[in-house]
Amino acid sequence: MAGPGLKEMAGSRELKLGHFIVEFATPGIGQILKGAGCDFALFDTEHSGFGFETIKSVTRYMQAADLPTIVRVPSKEYHHIARAADMGAEGVMLPMVGSSEEARAILDCLKYVPDGRRGVALAIAHDRYLPGPTLDKLAAANRRTTLFAQIETRQGVENADALAALPGVDCLWIGHFDLSCALGIPGQFDHRDFGDAVKAVTRACRKHGKALGRLVPTVDEAVALHQAGFDFLCYSGDVWALQGAVKAGLDEIRARTAGKAKGKDPSKRSKSKKK
Repeated sequence: MAGPGLKEMAGSRELKLGHFIVEFATPGIGQILKGAGCDFALFDTEHSGFGFETIKSVTRYMQAADLPTIVRVPSKEYHHIARAADMGAEGVMLPMVGSSEEARAILDCLKYVPDGRRGVALAIAHDRYLPGPTLDKLAAANRRTTLFAQIETRQGVENADALAALPGVDCLWIGHFDLSCALGIPGQFDHRDFGDAVKAVTRACRKHGKALGRLVPTVDEAVALHQAGFDFLCYSGDVWALQGAVKAGLDEIRARTAGKAKGKDPSKRSKSKKK
């Protein structure tokens, strides 16, 4: 039985946990993440180098695993937004959204009439190649597509209330590294200015009943952010999870064998005693 889609998830303040894909677009990735207990996946095309052919393939892998997927596109250009949606992206994430005017322009690219101006292509990847009445198809696509607007600039923080108030914006997602850089405090997430910016975005989401999301590198940080009001949490990413797990195992093997390597060989000690 199919689980909740991204639109339904965004309408709830319950905790949603996912994983970030930036390197491994393997055919098994959807089943792997579903088996790990993910509620959603975040597939990156801003920094990964993945193109539209890969988006199209990966969305099929995720559909097969019944794993709702957000695709982060590299820009606010029409051809990035609309094509990602055409390839089957249920959720689309946009970097550095600074104003409600920008968000409205994004929605024009993402939604069909009467909610937007997206060019119509039906019975293709996004609606699973199924036939059907045009108006029903357009309405279903508009209900399904989910917009995640990244807050990564001073302007985005200043306009967080207007962004959260806009119908069609489903989640404000804090891009913590870029936001810290925009505030002039790169990587200083304990800085007061960064904390104040996060609080402003959090207040906007609570006021307008919108979801709030972020990438998180550790379990402790995820727990703390959930307690602070975040409900979409993307835990780690494929590169770092694999690297961390392998490194932990190798480090333990080296640590546990170090003493034996420094000691004398028991067989040699036995021979010396016989002499």
